[in-house]
This record gives sequence, structure tokens and C-alpha cells, in this order.
Amino acid sequence: MHEELCVGSQEWQRAASLSVRYQVFVVEGKIDRADEFDQYDEKGRIYANLFLDGKPVSTGRFLPENNETARLTRIATLSPYRGNGYGSKIIAALEEYAREAGFRRVIIHAELTAKTFYEELGYQAFSEVYQEDGQDCQSLTKEL
Repeated sequence: MHEELCVGSQEWQRAASLSVRYQVFVVEGKIDRADEFDQYDEKGRIYANLFLDGKPVSTGRFLPENNETARLTRIATLSPYRGNGYGSKIIAALEEYAREAGFRRVIIHAELTAKTFYEELGYQAFSEVYQEDGQDCQSLTKEL
């Protein structure tokens, strides 16, 4: 299989990301469409997408919080492709983008079921557990 990882703000990048997220969060995760697709999915937003033979299978979104901090959001991999390291590649690509853009740290609002995944990538929890889109979550951070 041909693997391609792309980071950018082209419309096709946005479309690929939304496609993966619809399957993972709306269909599989039962999150309301209005909650999943928010005001941050605007023209020019940076997305990372991993394609296998041209098919988008994993994605993530980049949101600047301020001059030093960015948030990585909507990290998702289609169910049949989980466990292959694709999510880690998405995170690494977004972290590299953040570094190159001059950000010093990244944060992630993680569902508790994914917390260990992020901790293995060097993230540390810095908040109490809270509810987001009906899920138990915790915020994690990583210095770049």
C-alpha cells in the first residue's frame, strides 16, 4: 500500500479530514454532527491527513491558541486501520508543523480512553477530568 502524509490547508485536505471524522466521531462515536463540525472548520485551517492508496484513513486538525501554544484536535483513525501507528504519525506531523511555525507547546483535549496513547507520545495531563461532547476528557500538554 502506498502511504502518503499531507499537512496543509487546501480544500481537499479539509474534505479528507471531515470524511474520516464523520465516520469516527459521528457514525461510530455517536457525537452529534453539530458538535463535531464546529466554527473551527473554516477555510484556511491546517489539517494533517494520512492516505493509503489515496484513501484518507487518519486525520488531525491544528488550532493556534496564542503565539506560543497550539491545540491539536479531532485526531481520528478509521476503525479498520487502528493499531498501525497512523495516529502517532498524524501527531508527529502536526507537532513538526507547530515547531516550524514557532509554537513552543501543544495541548490536546483527550478522551480518557485515549489518554495513555498521548502519554506514550510525551504528553502530560494538566487539568481535572471534564465533559466534552458527552465524553470524559482531560487536557494534556507537551513542550516542543
